[in-house]
Amino acid sequence: MKDQKVKKDEYQRALASYGQAMKEFHKGDFDKAADSLAEFIEKYPAEPELVDRARIYIELCKNREKKERMALKTVDDHYFCAVYKINQGDYDGALKLLEKALDMKGDEGKVHYLMADIHCIQGRTDESLESLKKAIQKDKYFRILAQNEIDFEPLWEDKRFKVLTRVA
Repeated sequence: MKDQKVKKDEYQRALASYGQAMKEFHKGDFDKAADSLAEFIEKYPAEPELVDRARIYIELCKNREKKERMALKTVDDHYFCAVYKINQGDYDGALKLLEKALDMKGDEGKVHYLMADIHCIQGRTDESLESLKKAIQKDKYFRILAQNEIDFEPLWEDKRFKVLTRVA
């Protein structure tokens, strides 16, 4: 009976340790998660199912690190990486990438448009309208996109937005 209690307690500690490592993984702290998972494997080798999963997650951490260190060389690289960051909810990170894209090529309509979108999501109306204006100056197509973009809904009744997009 006592052995069962000891095994159960050890399993609970193993689960807690594994769970903490997974929290780090889900937060995006892949270095810390990989270290915690390696420690878990070392400390709890008697839990083969969890050890196997931990090894898989260590590989995922390594692969994620490689992706995050990918060299961004072109405006499009920065643009698409910014879209990825937006989808993760990292708006400030996306804006930094878009600013680098603008530094590389000056004025790119799609970059200004995406910046306008982010600024609107963040509630920064003036910045959003300024970026949208630049995008529309580069390509009138962005006028139509803005009229139908749900992210711009907070601006739909703004007179400045209507003038920019020529919505009557």
